[in-house]
Amino acid sequence: MKIYVNQAAGREGCGTREMPFRWINDAARIARPGDEVIVAPGIYRESVDPIFAGEADARIVYRSQEPLGALITGAEEIKNWEPYQGNTWVCRVDNGVFGGYNPYTTIVGGDWYFAPLVRHTGAVYLNDRQLYETETLEECLRGEVYAPSWKPEWSVYKWYTCQEDHQTVIYANFQGKNPNEEKVEINVRRNCFMPSKTGVNYITFSGFRVSKAATTWAPPAAYQDGMIGPHWSKGWIIEDCDISGSKCCGISLGKYLDPENDHYFTRKHVKSPTQMERDAVCRGQYHGWLKEKVGGHIVRRCKIHHCEQTGIVGRMGAVFSLIEDNEIYNINNMQQLGGAEIAGIKLHAAIDVVMRRNHIHHCTMGIWCDWQAQGTRISQNLLHDNNPPESVASAKGGMMSQDVFVEVSHGPTLIDNNIMLSRASLRLAAQGVACVHNLMLGAFTAVGGGTDMTVNGINQPRYTPYHIRHRTEVAGFMTILHGDNRIYNNIFVQNWPVTQTEVKQDMGFMMADNQTVGTGVFDEYPTYEDWIAHFDLDKPADMRKLTEYHFAHLPVWIDGNAYFNGAVSWKKEEHALIDGEHPVRVQLEKRDGGYFLNTNLYEFMGDFRDGVITSDGLGYAFEPEQRFEDPDGTAISFDRDYAGNHRGPAPLPGPFASADAAGKNLI
Repeated sequence: MKIYVNQAAGREGCGTREMPFRWINDAARIARPGDEVIVAPGIYRESVDPIFAGEADARIVYRSQEPLGALITGAEEIKNWEPYQGNTWVCRVDNGVFGGYNPYTTIVGGDWYFAPLVRHTGAVYLNDRQLYETETLEECLRGEVYAPSWKPEWSVYKWYTCQEDHQTVIYANFQGKNPNEEKVEINVRRNCFMPSKTGVNYITFSGFRVSKAATTWAPPAAYQDGMIGPHWSKGWIIEDCDISGSKCCGISLGKYLDPENDHYFTRKHVKSPTQMERDAVCRGQYHGWLKEKVGGHIVRRCKIHHCEQTGIVGRMGAVFSLIEDNEIYNINNMQQLGGAEIAGIKLHAAIDVVMRRNHIHHCTMGIWCDWQAQGTRISQNLLHDNNPPESVASAKGGMMSQDVFVEVSHGPTLIDNNIMLSRASLRLAAQGVACVHNLMLGAFTAVGGGTDMTVNGINQPRYTPYHIRHRTEVAGFMTILHGDNRIYNNIFVQNWPVTQTEVKQDMGFMMADNQTVGTGVFDEYPTYEDWIAHFDLDKPADMRKLTEYHFAHLPVWIDGNAYFNGAVSWKKEEHALIDGEHPVRVQLEKRDGGYFLNTNLYEFMGDFRDGVITSDGLGYAFEPEQRFEDPDGTAISFDRDYAGNHRGPAPLPGPFASADAAGKNLI
């Protein structure tokens, strides 16, 4: 059955083409498996709560009749502004407007949130741009630049809120603009399209614009909020949407709601945060965390931007999902929210998740896979400018920026055929990662020794789970030994000079501020032959003597990489191209509606080649004893490049099959 919705209809109808519903929620109350809800262009100021689940062979489809013609928004337009003082105006909103959730009394916060300032889940928008919240009215009146902002010229637009006589009072500095003559909106609703109950499976959400919702902070050990999300369901498709303006997260594929677990962590603070995450994983068993019941989502061809925590977030509920062909940008650029859980894509337990062909740029971090990146594949993505502008870098707080970060996971994690052009390309605080055929211009950091293993000077063993192959059931727990990495056929270019390295504290962790590109960070790691020699497998084990080696670094396999402009190779790499003589240029250019690489590096590649990399050649990640392979268990041959071109039997290092392929449009 087709169900029609049209906000412009003269009166409320029954969902037929001739008498459409005026609200999407009315359609959501009757849509059953196999139905299609067709939404006419217009602005839908509502929070849609789908009630019924579709079926695998009979999905419920919600579709914008015209691509991006229908807008679902959590905001309301305000036209009752009165002059207050200088450039600052004031409005008063009756609290009954907000129902049971007032964004202007709800504070952003939760585990792994570190920003010291008070922030509300509400927001004020001037012509679709979010204003900067202040803690005092005086700060709002002054309207000064907020130094950490990626757009300091916009940060002079401020707002402040307080409560008076059952009203929310909002002051806003519009810098000379008249808010009653401009488009000014405030967040009113928490979500735009998300079921209030779990198990609402097999929903397709297609072609909508979604903007401006008062989402809460999405932590890894508690409920994860978003403007759109399946809320612990299975088989959603979110496609061809434009998603922007969330206070915290755009799309949430994340965690179940468990009031007991959530309350314990956010209110008692007795257990360590990592212990609470272990609890959350184990408690997931009671919430149906199984391949048959949760995950398996698709997010494709969406633009996700101007959200202040993540573009896509997910803890456990994102398992077995496909995230492809999206553009994710301008995430956390305001820098008013801080802590972990901030990235273009931030996933915990990305079991068998594939992220491919995404364009991720101008985010505080590109892709962050935290815990249990088992069977995760990050492939054919273009990542750049995922670092603050030079003008504000010194003022930036919170977590370091990089294109890809893999943390406390046992693998196997595949990172292949990516173009990583930010000042920091890759940070590994994990093991069991294979990097194959990538181009990296920024720092490569391997966390795993000395100060890198401490929080405020205290050693932090990070016992994390690994799973039955291609399943969610936990197979065991182990701390991260580091190593067990394979790094083959990559190109490393030292694109920025190395200045004096210092040790600094980020997110409570003491980390070396590495700026070096290349695999030299693994010099202290053993080869497989060196490592296995300690175990003398032909004799009975003497556990007292083996304890030291059971907790030592695992071996690494590194070969076939090319290094330019002073990029540093692993000292034990036998087959590498190291060119410190020729100045290599790699520049990303935007022209003719696309992105192109301007580079001369292939002029200096010569006849350097190495073999074809395959799943069998990469072997098995140590702890889960799982092969580097596709989610369905089939082997991978890395014989296709970034664009899908065929590689011959003696492939070039890097993401391109040929120099000609490197010169074509990247998106």
